[in-house]
Amino acid sequence: MKKSVFYLFLSLSVFTGCSRDDLQGNVVETEITQKDPLTARQINEKINETIKTKGRFSWNESSDHFVWSAIFQGNKIASIGFGSSFDRSLDADSKVIENEILELIKKYEGSSDRMVLSSDPYLNQIDVAIEKQETVIALRKMKNIRYLEPADYRYFENERQFGATAKSSGSSSGCGFESATLNTSDYTTVSPNAKAPWSFTKHNIINAWSYSSGKGVTIGVIDSGVSPEQTLLGGSFNNGLSTGRTISKNGVYVDSAWPWSTGYDGSADKCGHGTSMASAAAAPRNNLGQPVGVAYNANLVTYRAASNVVLDGYHEQNGVKIAFTELGNNSSVKIISMSMGHIFSVGKIEDGVKYAYSKGKLIFCAGGTSTSFTNFVGVIFPAWMPETQAITGVKENTSNQKCDVCHSGSEIDFTYQMERASGSNIPVLSYYNSQNDYVGGSSVATASTAGIAALVWAKNPSWTRDQVLNKMRQSATYYPTPNSDYGYGNINVLQAVQ
Repeated sequence: MKKSVFYLFLSLSVFTGCSRDDLQGNVVETEITQKDPLTARQINEKINETIKTKGRFSWNESSDHFVWSAIFQGNKIASIGFGSSFDRSLDADSKVIENEILELIKKYEGSSDRMVLSSDPYLNQIDVAIEKQETVIALRKMKNIRYLEPADYRYFENERQFGATAKSSGSSSGCGFESATLNTSDYTTVSPNAKAPWSFTKHNIINAWSYSSGKGVTIGVIDSGVSPEQTLLGGSFNNGLSTGRTISKNGVYVDSAWPWSTGYDGSADKCGHGTSMASAAAAPRNNLGQPVGVAYNANLVTYRAASNVVLDGYHEQNGVKIAFTELGNNSSVKIISMSMGHIFSVGKIEDGVKYAYSKGKLIFCAGGTSTSFTNFVGVIFPAWMPETQAITGVKENTSNQKCDVCHSGSEIDFTYQMERASGSNIPVLSYYNSQNDYVGGSSVATASTAGIAALVWAKNPSWTRDQVLNKMRQSATYYPTPNSDYGYGNINVLQAVQ
């Protein structure tokens, strides 16, 4: 694929936590003023209007009728976050509160063997079947519910159906399986016979390799998986100067439009985007004439959590939540990179991000990539969360000129040079063995910056997450005063590892 980009909006969801004493377990009297749900077109139009006028959209700030309409139009599935904390282990009343929620649902919906889709083992979060507006109103009055959201409302699928994005966004999935012949000016050959992308010189990465190669550090990549046909991200992960490291491939995505479906479809990339991100972060410093990644001696733990980069639907959002919690529980993982997102915040993903962060993980998320339909938006979800480092791509030799399709904004933490005057992006391994490709947008900027973090942490293995971040900031363009739209800017990696 020539460029792997995604087209998303910025959004924000506000979460509140209250004491269990305020929980209302009894049936409440409600007055329904609108009995019919809004159509999907009406829901999308309202979301768009809110984003354009307020800059962001929140389910928590929406009316009961609006939330119920979206639940109704989304296979009648809702996601509920509850309790005083996102972490079940920190909330002694978790099971009691969950049971009270389910009892309330039964009072309005009736008993059903298919009421609960899932109850997260680590997070105070459940997915339930809801059909009646009265149920939504009653649940939203329960003080121990942090959020109640539609769990399977497909905004982008609806937009494509209505034709609103079709004319301007093209393929919004970020997928592609193309290969490309690399221009000789876009790489430098380094020993033993690897192609170092042009951006490595700009960020002083090649010189930094004299001090660190990422050895001993594990990066978790949440994306669309890794190609089984690319041996340098498989059986030949240790090739050339890349030695003694491991790659672990996992799959937590259910490939079905039906939310009740079960069974993960494996770790193999069926999109191409995840393969490119794994390559940018940690492809081996090989002897085969192929592109090398930033942290060529780091370990990788990859997750196929979604079918593409737009997290639009129950199984994609659930897969990402699971990936964050599993990586949070993986003691060997220090860094998490995710180049995916959504138009609005997703409560269960927020909980997953917070859970991983609470375990000491350093999390990098893409700031956003889009065409004219979404270029009025700033930083996307979940990159704008305080628990993540938001990354965007900039043009060659600049730190404050975003790439033609990249987002910027006050939440950006770092930038990475990934677009040349010629239009070339970053050389990476192709989906297919012995082939190359280019990849662009904030996606590759994010995966590359995660690789930089691995170099810094490998040089200083006893450091904490905050120490690593501080060193990266101190080695960047705008330290100590971040730019209002581009954060600390480009990182001088040699300086960061010295």
